[in-house]
Amino acid sequence: MNWDDVRIFLAVARSGQILGAAKRLGVNHATVARRLTALENDINTKLLTRRTNGCELTHAGEEFLLSAERMEAEMLSIRSSLGDADVSISGSVRIGAPDGFGVSFLAPRLATLTARYPDLKIQLVPVPRSFSLSRREADIAITVDRPDQGRLVAKKLVDYTLCLYASRSYLAERAAPRSIDDLPKHRLVGYVDDLVISPSLNYAPEITREWRPAFEISSAIGQVEAVKAGAGIGILHTFIAREYPDLVPVLPERTIHRSYWLAYHESVRTLRRITAVSSFISDLVNGETGRFT
Repeated sequence: MNWDDVRIFLAVARSGQILGAAKRLGVNHATVARRLTALENDINTKLLTRRTNGCELTHAGEEFLLSAERMEAEMLSIRSSLGDADVSISGSVRIGAPDGFGVSFLAPRLATLTARYPDLKIQLVPVPRSFSLSRREADIAITVDRPDQGRLVAKKLVDYTLCLYASRSYLAERAAPRSIDDLPKHRLVGYVDDLVISPSLNYAPEITREWRPAFEISSAIGQVEAVKAGAGIGILHTFIAREYPDLVPVLPERTIHRSYWLAYHESVRTLRRITAVSSFISDLVNGETGRFT
């Protein structure tokens, strides 16, 4: 069995497309298709069902994927131990993060990392969606839930809080609510229900079950901007809101508690670029823990 054929199979399995895998590997799509066929002929097993809109793993392909990932992990471990990989901490690392954490906290601080490792390329994808580490949509993921599926290495980064905020201009027009019962009398800013990617992000019911926002935004940063502009009262991340003097806590006794987790796939745990970036993020958070609570 040729390891290069296995490596190509992994790329196709993770992208779900021959063309997508070819772009990621930097080879012609016809080469990818030919190597896949060679691998299937070599082991006398059909691993993928090829369709015009992509590829789907067969049952045998799903079982082979587990073995292929173990092979990949061993290959990476051997190369790393022999000093043949990531010696200078170079290459690309994609970080998937919620937009609040990714844009407000990570983005302004990552320049220090790229200055430290000039050959390291960082891709920050701060969008409100989930990431599949197994499919390599991200190398490192920051999540709001502890990952419980797949062969992942995960650690808690930090606990954080969310509170109700309004702008000074909004409160100059309308008296601040004195209790939760007053909230329905106010304009509220919230998230788009059907775009919430995790039950733990559906935090409005912890404030009140009568939460009826007139303005819904799927981005945490977008909600901050709307509340700053006087659109109403919103549930904002404390570590973001306290950066803006014009934002005032409302009913501060109503505090929501959540956690950020850092995770990456077990197969890349020996790569120095992955451990360097994950350690950098952990150190950043540990140095500013008080910002989050």
